[in-house]
Amino acid sequence: MTLPPNHPPIAAPRIGLLLVNLGTPDAPDAPSVRRYLAEFLSDRRVVEIPQILWQPILRGIILSTRPKKSAHAYAQVWTEDGSPLAAITRAQSEALQSRFGDSVQVAYAMRYGKPAIGPAIDALIAAGCQRILIAPMYPQYCAATTATVVDAVGGHLKTLRWQPTLRYLPPYHDDPAYIAALKTSVEAGLAALDFTPDLLLASFHGMPERTLHLGDPYHCQCRKTARLLSEAMGRPIEVAFQSRFGRAKWLEPATDTQLEAFGKAGQSVAIFAPGFSADCLETREELAIRGKEQFEAAGGGRFAYLPCLNAEAPGMAMLETMMRRELSGWL
Repeated sequence: MTLPPNHPPIAAPRIGLLLVNLGTPDAPDAPSVRRYLAEFLSDRRVVEIPQILWQPILRGIILSTRPKKSAHAYAQVWTEDGSPLAAITRAQSEALQSRFGDSVQVAYAMRYGKPAIGPAIDALIAAGCQRILIAPMYPQYCAATTATVVDAVGGHLKTLRWQPTLRYLPPYHDDPAYIAALKTSVEAGLAALDFTPDLLLASFHGMPERTLHLGDPYHCQCRKTARLLSEAMGRPIEVAFQSRFGRAKWLEPATDTQLEAFGKAGQSVAIFAPGFSADCLETREELAIRGKEQFEAAGGGRFAYLPCLNAEAPGMAMLETMMRRELSGWL
């Protein structure tokens, strides 16, 4: 690139790819969890209650009691690299960077917590990225997850004078590459067990039931993922929804209720979480630890938690396939 004499330096044009996941506190302690929950639960898409009613509840009861309990849960799964979600998402971005080489600048961000979306976009722009693919790492579309990423990106764009050209990775709940990667991962997990489970349970994150009636496609997309995977594997897959919160009616059946029922029936279970692109608190603590304890307390037989796709080869091949497709015409 030839510039006039004394022209300020300009980075050569590049393509950017930003992976975005939900978020995590900075540390497994109550103050860090409190900051994280305050941001997360203040999002109007996450909690669709009028703020004049919700904020006193959030700032009073919830942020006074929940952080200590959640910090204990985080401490059980925290690693030397920090939060599992942040560490795995970082590993995914690094693996994609090695796959794309110099043709694409890959970065990652968290919708809530750090690294935040705004600074991540600024860093890509500073590196010369005039075209950026934003990749919400949620296979199934939900207003409380995918849409909040778009909200945050749009909010940051309002602060920029020179805005990059953007594309968004669409939901991939029924993408053949995703289903194939799940099949490979789940079958490998089952093959590594020293028992044959009676039941295979797919646990998706729950949402209030009213979101379904308001038009959110999340429930239908979760069910379709499970159906397509069941067909690909040639075996039945049970579906449940975890992480209920509050008094509202949530999507059913609930994961904890199902585990208790399977336990009482004396069955053995292998559970996995296809709605999560990376293992996190909701998988490693809620399912692998608390879920197992509840299942065994109810009298269940053998129990296994099968990891998410994470940064393993099947998941990374899937991500590369989808990202190259969405970057078509730019690369």
